[in-house]
Amino acid sequence: MSAGTVPENLKARVKESYDAIADSYASRFTQADDPVRLRYIRHLIEQFKASEQSEVNVLELGCGSGIPATKFMLDNDKPAFSVVGNDISTTQLNLARSNLAGFEDRVTLVETDMLSLDYPNSIFDAVTGFYSIIHLPREEQTQLMRKIFAWLKPGGFFLANFGVDEMTTHEIQNWLAHEKGWMFWSGWGKEGSLKMVEDVGMNLVLTEVREEVGDMTFLWILAQKSS
Repeated sequence: MSAGTVPENLKARVKESYDAIADSYASRFTQADDPVRLRYIRHLIEQFKASEQSEVNVLELGCGSGIPATKFMLDNDKPAFSVVGNDISTTQLNLARSNLAGFEDRVTLVETDMLSLDYPNSIFDAVTGFYSIIHLPREEQTQLMRKIFAWLKPGGFFLANFGVDEMTTHEIQNWLAHEKGWMFWSGWGKEGSLKMVEDVGMNLVLTEVREEVGDMTFLWILAQKSS
């Protein structure tokens, strides 16, 4: 662990690491029945069911291999989901293409750093980010949150998780015991992350702190843009 400056080649290193550890990451963290991710996706789905919305257009930031979140949304029929899945890792997106075979008409996969995404205003019903936004330097998380707010339609939802501890940088050299598993995290902490979401104009619908695999603790946020 280290607390210092953000590496200049951060995005390239994160991509290289996830390309190398994709299989190890999937086997440890992305089971199809993952109770945590699916718990919050169900909360999101219930919001749309309550409004009787029949079709939902989602941007998933850091979709990884497409399991479990992307596939779970695509498997849902009421409402019917279409998903733009974004990831920085070529290998992760190749896994997603295999895991999401049969849904090609309702899923689009985009390989790039999430902060570089550019969409018109008010285009998505929801934007999600599971264990992904936390890989951005926290100043970039704030920039991204402003973009997310603009991309959401009035009444749209944001669902994501953040670290509960404030940290400028947190690096691990051999994550998942992999020689190419260098990884980076950053965050504003619980109160700072909640403030970041509210400051762009989002209304908090649900906030929970949960201890998860490996004694890691995350803040989960479901928020809504005013109609």
